[in-house]
Amino acid sequence: MTPDLPQKDADHWIEIRDFAADLAQRAGHLALDYFRQRLEIELKDDDSPVTKADREVERLLRAGICERFPAHAILGEEFGQTGMNRDFTWVVDPIDGTRSFITGWPIWGTLVALMQNGRPEVGVIEMPALCERWIALRGHGVLFQDASGRASRAAVSGVRGLSHARFYTTSLLFFEGETRQQVETIAQASHTARFGGDCYIYGLLASGHVDLIVENKLLPYDFLATVPVVEEAGGVITDWSGRNIDADSDGRVIAASTPELHASALEMLSH
Repeated sequence: MTPDLPQKDADHWIEIRDFAADLAQRAGHLALDYFRQRLEIELKDDDSPVTKADREVERLLRAGICERFPAHAILGEEFGQTGMNRDFTWVVDPIDGTRSFITGWPIWGTLVALMQNGRPEVGVIEMPALCERWIALRGHGVLFQDASGRASRAAVSGVRGLSHARFYTTSLLFFEGETRQQVETIAQASHTARFGGDCYIYGLLASGHVDLIVENKLLPYDFLATVPVVEEAGGVITDWSGRNIDADSDGRVIAASTPELHASALEMLSH
């Protein structure tokens, strides 16, 4: 989609954006019903945890999408791909940050994205326990809603130099060998380095509180919703080769407040 679509098409996309935001909020409310409750924790094949909450929330997301857009395909973390539609695919992560969820830490989110022809056009980062959300539509900016219900346009910080940057990655445990050394070098060279956060840190970057993110071992439902949020706030988000993010990306992600900062991180990861 482009900003100069005919008005009727723009209105249609705004309706889709608002639907995605409402759906993510409803899913987040369901997730909260399970938060800090005693749940059976299972391990998937990749040793990541999963609970009843993950599955029930994804069922709600899928039911909402199927009711409104029955012809669209859906890709979700717990139930994989359903439907075949090359034009429109929804990508959902019911609880992004399940490790945080099962340990009672409120920094976990629900992610909803809509891709058109393989490109993320709508992205929602819903933070249920914090009552915060970022809602993005390509060509129409990104809206941040805080816990009081106030809404404002999100915009990145504009930080260009690594020495002034606030750096985040979810965990150094997701990096190994030379790659870990490179990420540690970036962390040490930055003004402030912090760890944890999953999808939340992309929202914080969009709102100007974080300047640089480097991640590894992500899957499409972990990052596709964050792409419109970062880009519509004025930031840059690519893979480690500088290519645009899509469903076929390899799970290595760099997000930055400016092209200059993004280029510095890319260079450090290439050595």
